[in-house]
Amino acid sequence: MALPALGSVLLGTADPDRLRGWYLEAFAPPVDKYGFLVFGPVKVLIDRRADVAVKNPEPGRVILNLSVDDARAVAAHLDRVGVTWLAGLEEREHGLFGTLVDPDGNYVQIIQLNQDYYDDSLTG
Repeated sequence: MALPALGSVLLGTADPDRLRGWYLEAFAPPVDKYGFLVFGPVKVLIDRRADVAVKNPEPGRVILNLSVDDARAVAAHLDRVGVTWLAGLEEREHGLFGTLVDPDGNYVQIIQLNQDYYDDSLTG
């Protein structure tokens, strides 16, 4: 059996227009003809759900990790649009990491991995 590939993530929300608008302003992803936000090979669909709270009560359960080429530039843009940071951009062993909170309370990380991480992953 072939290994399944993660194709998309559904972000359920009580207010899809507000949440979609936030992601568009924060990250400016392309939007496909079906309304998915395109983040590389994985797409995000933001859709109204009647079975979710207005705020996510367990935001650490699933975190969207967005790989970026220039974390400092992305963080500066995010500051200009007024995002809420859970943990500001910081240097860690494998690169730069920052965690922000979307309007529904979900955690989103921006990550710029360093060359040491890629070198280590090749050697196993």
